[in-house]
Amino acid sequence: MTRIAANLSMLFPDAAFLDRFDRAAAAGFEAVECLFPYDHPVETLLDRLRRNGLRLTLINAPAGNWAAGERGFAALPGRQPEFRESVARALHYATALGCPRIHVMSGITAGQLDPAACEAVWLQNMRAAADMAAGAGLSVSIEPLNDRDVPGYFLSRQDAALALIGRLDRRNVSLQFDVYHTQIMEGDIIARIRRLRGAYGHVQIAGVPDRHEPDQGELNYPAIFAAFDAAGFDGHLGCEYNPRCLTEDGLSWAVPYLRTARGGGASL
Repeated sequence: MTRIAANLSMLFPDAAFLDRFDRAAAAGFEAVECLFPYDHPVETLLDRLRRNGLRLTLINAPAGNWAAGERGFAALPGRQPEFRESVARALHYATALGCPRIHVMSGITAGQLDPAACEAVWLQNMRAAADMAAGAGLSVSIEPLNDRDVPGYFLSRQDAALALIGRLDRRNVSLQFDVYHTQIMEGDIIARIRRLRGAYGHVQIAGVPDRHEPDQGELNYPAIFAAFDAAGFDGHLGCEYNPRCLTEDGLSWAVPYLRTARGGGASL
């Protein structure tokens, strides 16, 4: 059964971050995810989750200077101490907030660093992150990003990411299957969902090519949702898109998957 989560870093952009929890619940979401919750105390975030009856499904580990263009540093030599601190901070938040998974970003590496050195430090860092997460009973995901939006990112294709996951030899690390990024880089979405069954631990969605609601563009999302269901994926699909208009006004596509469709009291 398809279940969706609101990405609060992208949806409801007209509201302050903390108010987005209220908006998501009022719109009928039962779960949320976000990139970086670290500007707010754990206690404040937990209160917003509890009072709205929301589950938190994913957060990112701190990823460096985002405004300056950094996108993580797992694959950047020389930043191992900072990396471990970022993972420890993410695990503290995830544990306190009941979030089962953290996404660890790898960093921009192309054109500036030795690929072999980047791969070696990535393996070292990610094994450490996986072991730290396992000690807390949590999972880690890695996500290939398309090189149109994020040029030079360490991971851009799913098979390469899966090969690296295999070399990690850590059971609590899995692929983050972002349909938007994958369609831009590789396509063949439904066949890929079937072929990689069991390899992905988290899924995110957006329309292609413009990263708006998934009811427009080149993908047939009802068929994609059915493919994930048939593959046995039982997690939430993170709605990580830029709304074309007021977020609530663009949720007609989501009505069958919201709390209202399951007998809850929220309404659009």
